[in-house]
Amino acid sequence: MELVAKELSKHFDDAGRRIEVLHGISLNVPSGSSLSVIGESGVGKTTLLHLLGALEIPDGGEVRLGGISYADYYKVGRDIAAFRGERIGFIFQFHHLLPEFDAKENVAMPLLIRGMGEAEANSRAEELLVRVGLKERLTHRPGMLSGGEQQRVAIARAVAGKPGVILADEPTGNLDVKTGSIVIELLLSLQREENITLILVTHSLELAGMTSRVVELTQGGIVERPDLLRRSNG
Repeated sequence: MELVAKELSKHFDDAGRRIEVLHGISLNVPSGSSLSVIGESGVGKTTLLHLLGALEIPDGGEVRLGGISYADYYKVGRDIAAFRGERIGFIFQFHHLLPEFDAKENVAMPLLIRGMGEAEANSRAEELLVRVGLKERLTHRPGMLSGGEQQRVAIARAVAGKPGVILADEPTGNLDVKTGSIVIELLLSLQREENITLILVTHSLELAGMTSRVVELTQGGIVERPDLLRRSNG
């Protein structure tokens, strides 16, 4: 799904001080494309991702996903959580897997919550885990998996419900460079196969260059960074 942000602004209050985090940020991410967002610490990358994912409400501006405005939900009290669950997948630096459930159960859980039948949910979970190289780890709980394997489960879980967009916030932040590169390659492979729009926040310029487009969030706004793209993506 196409994701469009127009003139987004967001501030926070800190002990009586007004801190402007984002001001007038606009971004258009075409359906099925992949985008990396880089920028200095504290510039507002995570805040931007939260606004794009309907986890926070902007002070000004608008976000539309697949032509649907988030504001339509905020204004009339519609179920924005249900909208998120159906259309947006999230991957974080910390995988947030449920420790008491095995890999397949972790991936199937969101599908079951949405009302999918158990057999279909388990089949979809197993299919995705095989695709990310975890065929032999289906019944392993998170504590029995390496960091890279846990993040692969998190990727499979994010993709499972066939969302319109996946938002990934430093998904390789806890991994070494080699493992992080493998995880991003798997994520991008699934993103292309499932035709999902991907927005990746990362501090790694190398990983950012693996997506089809890179932008830098600065105090002055969004700056395109085609110079960081790998040649095969340019």
